Amino acid sequence: MNDRVSINECFARDGLQHESAFVPTAKKLAVLASFTGAGFRRIEATSYSHPKQVPAFTDASELLSALPRREGISFKATCPNQKAVQRALADAEAGYGADEISLLTSASNSHSQVNLRASRLEQWQKVEEMAAIAAGNFTLVGVVSVAFGCPFEGAIDPQIVIDDVARFRDLGAGYVTIGDTTGLADPAAAKRLFAELVPAFPELTIVAHFHDTRGLGIANIMAAYEAGCRSFDSAMGGVGGHPNMIHYGSGSTGNVATEDTVNLFDSLGVDTGLDLDAVMEASAECESILGRTLLSKTARAGLANTILREADVA
Repeated sequence: MNDRVSINECFARDGLQHESAFVPTAKKLAVLASFTGAGFRRIEATSYSHPKQVPAFTDASELLSALPRREGISFKATCPNQKAVQRALADAEAGYGADEISLLTSASNSHSQVNLRASRLEQWQKVEEMAAIAAGNFTLVGVVSVAFGCPFEGAIDPQIVIDDVARFRDLGAGYVTIGDTTGLADPAAAKRLFAELVPAFPELTIVAHFHDTRGLGIANIMAAYEAGCRSFDSAMGGVGGHPNMIHYGSGSTGNVATEDTVNLFDSLGVDTGLDLDAVMEASAECESILGRTLLSKTARAGLANTILREADVA
């Protein structure tokens, strides 16, 4: 198992949207600099969500204007509606826009109503308009939330997800993210879905985005990897989930911890392109800016291969 994978760092967006206290822009910039230094090539930076709905990102434009840009690194901003894309375009015209923008959909109508304040039909109409407004100025990232199950409607027909991926492809997306939004996936379901999606859409990068709500996040990542997926979202410390002011699902809905994801692939000998020491330093910085111990097991115990190497030397 030596295929290279891409681990896309989501702490600064999907992670921070769940925090009740606003994280100052300077602290966000410091941690984003630590991510670039560790070698992450795709990084979620912020969201153009309405400030009253998601106060964590009231500084979106200010943050983007001061980002530590490096060649080969793409920063992504989430755009839930047309006005958000217009804001993204204004920042791009000012010279400091995001490289990628995420366009959001849900695989269930109920989750779409709660999370996006629109039915699936209405949201897809918005997404089509957003893609037209973006007009080739960004790499488009389609997002299909609750792809494995909805806390309101239960099981999701995989064909809905497959059809949604096709719609994003037809709109010109370069990536499509498959979201297990409240941690309802299991390894068998993950393997089945990604085994269908990856070969069906060779022109797209299919991204696995699992949450660790029920402790199956790492197992699901492994299953998706075995099915051919090579791009994964995760967040330092396992933070994140739905926006702080929106409530659905149960338990801790946080992302799979980046540290644990890195440890998995490092243990398997799979190249992530990351500086492992710098990843652990970034992990510590994330804990520092949030002022608490986060949920990564690897942050507490250390990378397995590092421990084994040190034991061999001793």
